Amino acid sequence: MSYPPQRYVGDTGEISAVHRPVSVPPELRTPGGDTHYLATNASTGGEFGLYRVDMSPEATGPSTHFHKTISESFFILSGAIRLFDGARWTTATAGDFLYVPPGGLHAFRNESGEPASMLMLFAPGAPREGYFEGLAGLAELSDRQREEFFIEHDSYWVSPQTVESVAERGGWTRRDPGP
Repeated sequence: MSYPPQRYVGDTGEISAVHRPVSVPPELRTPGGDTHYLATNASTGGEFGLYRVDMSPEATGPSTHFHKTISESFFILSGAIRLFDGARWTTATAGDFLYVPPGGLHAFRNESGEPASMLMLFAPGAPREGYFEGLAGLAELSDRQREEFFIEHDSYWVSPQTVESVAERGGWTRRDPGP
């Protein structure tokens, strides 16, 4: 494996780093918790999106879904978060990590009754801020508008019945994402 092609062609480097102090308030506050936009599609030039999600004790999370254009990774900072890797649910705690390649089934939720916090990384970067901010208005959308919203934001849902049915038949074929 080799490095990708050079993207910086200078010889001396440049001052271009961006620091975000922990004191910056979250960009999005909901009853389910706070979302901090640490590095967005816009701020990374499409490289990745990194978000800190602080889930309240009452928070749930999305049901089983997949993305066609992005990978998603989860790194647990504190508390206990249930992660679904397409085959089974596990309780993840501080330091645990889950990588989900494009097309990988996944879900997460906070069932602990306690606050929990995690980092979510999307690569390449996608405008997930519109997705996070749009979730609050889903109830006001028609079924067709809701479907269009999810497609626009690369979220494809799999019903619990489908997951259960496929699991009973031996499950999906697991694709090895490589090293």
